[in-house]
Amino acid sequence: MSKVGLFSVGLDTYWTQFESLYSNLNGYHQQIKKRLEKLGAEVIDAGMVDNIDISVRAANLFSRNDVELVFLYVSTYALSSTILPIIQKTKVPFVLLNLQPVQSVDYQKFNALDNYAEKTGVWLEHCQSCAIPEIACVINKTSVRYQIITGYLHEEKVWEEIKNWIDASDIVNALQKNRMGILGNYYGGMLDVYADLTKLSVTFGTHFEMIEMCELKSIRDQVSEKETKEKIGEFHAAFAVDPMCDPRELDRAATTSVALDKMVKSHNLGSLAYYYEGQRGNEYENIITSVIAGNTLLTGKNIPVAGECEVKNAHAMKILSELGAGGSFSEFYLMDFNENILFLGHDGPAHFQISEDRVKLVPLPVYHGKPGAGLSIQMSVKKGPVTLLSVVEGSDSVFLLVAEGESVEGAVLETGNTNSRYRFPVNIRDFINRWSKVGPSHHCAIGTGHHADTIEKVAFLLNIPMINICKEIKN
Repeated sequence: MSKVGLFSVGLDTYWTQFESLYSNLNGYHQQIKKRLEKLGAEVIDAGMVDNIDISVRAANLFSRNDVELVFLYVSTYALSSTILPIIQKTKVPFVLLNLQPVQSVDYQKFNALDNYAEKTGVWLEHCQSCAIPEIACVINKTSVRYQIITGYLHEEKVWEEIKNWIDASDIVNALQKNRMGILGNYYGGMLDVYADLTKLSVTFGTHFEMIEMCELKSIRDQVSEKETKEKIGEFHAAFAVDPMCDPRELDRAATTSVALDKMVKSHNLGSLAYYYEGQRGNEYENIITSVIAGNTLLTGKNIPVAGECEVKNAHAMKILSELGAGGSFSEFYLMDFNENILFLGHDGPAHFQISEDRVKLVPLPVYHGKPGAGLSIQMSVKKGPVTLLSVVEGSDSVFLLVAEGESVEGAVLETGNTNSRYRFPVNIRDFINRWSKVGPSHHCAIGTGHHADTIEKVAFLLNIPMINICKEIKN
């Protein structure tokens, strides 16, 4: 749950001049507070800030409570001097709520009021837009970042955007608390996958735990027969287990899955990136060739796991997972120029939530490009809107790369992998050329639903760029 600040701004001179103005504005403030809480935010409420002394107290309140985002309701005209102490003290992003109480004033009713003082009071209750340029002017001269939401109080579009801000704040909060395990090492020669862990720590707040394969082996060696049998039962509950799966492979994968669970718990991991190869026939090969089922279970429990030690993609999967969109490990597979379709998939891990049907656990006689053989998963993503997300390390900064498209009906490649067909609102030639030239690794994360708006807000809160690839191509 994110901790957000909320305050309204007004001008104390008005309160004795215009009866009911203060109480009416405070009523709108309370409506906003209740809706923020209903959307899942912990609200630190500073109330009405209408002079410099109250402003200082509000600034101290937000600073003391470590708010991560501040919503500023511009309730009427206010002096910018009352906002500046809060801006300077908190130094977190602000969202200015330029929300008029109604969509349109009833002009006939307004003009029928008895006197000009009463009319002025009603006008001041609806003059939010008057103060917005002044406030923006002052914030522009500080280092604080902000956005403006303009609309009316009960406009659903407004509250959808506010919800996206709260969701984005929750995601950033989760990323900053995330402990990511790195098990093994990189797939040798996959230069696009190599990552600057320091830069990623600075960007996302991630704490990395370097985990040796010998630790996982030690844990695995202690797994009991009872624990393995219970895990096989979990496999049958979670997967559609192919009858061709060798019982010895199920046993091997289940034992490794139990060990993975214990390793994740011991390090309090929120995500994991892994890969290992070593010499043919070594003891660790027995482990690394039996991880896909267990890693898929972890991914389904909001502990996303990325293979080939793709640390950047583990971050992308975590973002989509925190959004409730799933987040499966994927890469481009195939192009169909007749239907303008791109195929994406991988040998796992995947997320149960986004599968069209039950995820299948199937035997693979060979892991392409990897040592050994064992169990893999086969699934297709639910038909409907999807979001692709990649965390990219550019020459200057880390940034997010996004595309919104659709998972569509049609034949897929049944190779014992995740595999789906996707259509985007642009030509696939332009799409893949533009996507590739941005410079991501060859992996990306896939989640259900369209989430570019929220991810853009995540990028804003992290103070990093975001590229919406389909939007870029259209423009």
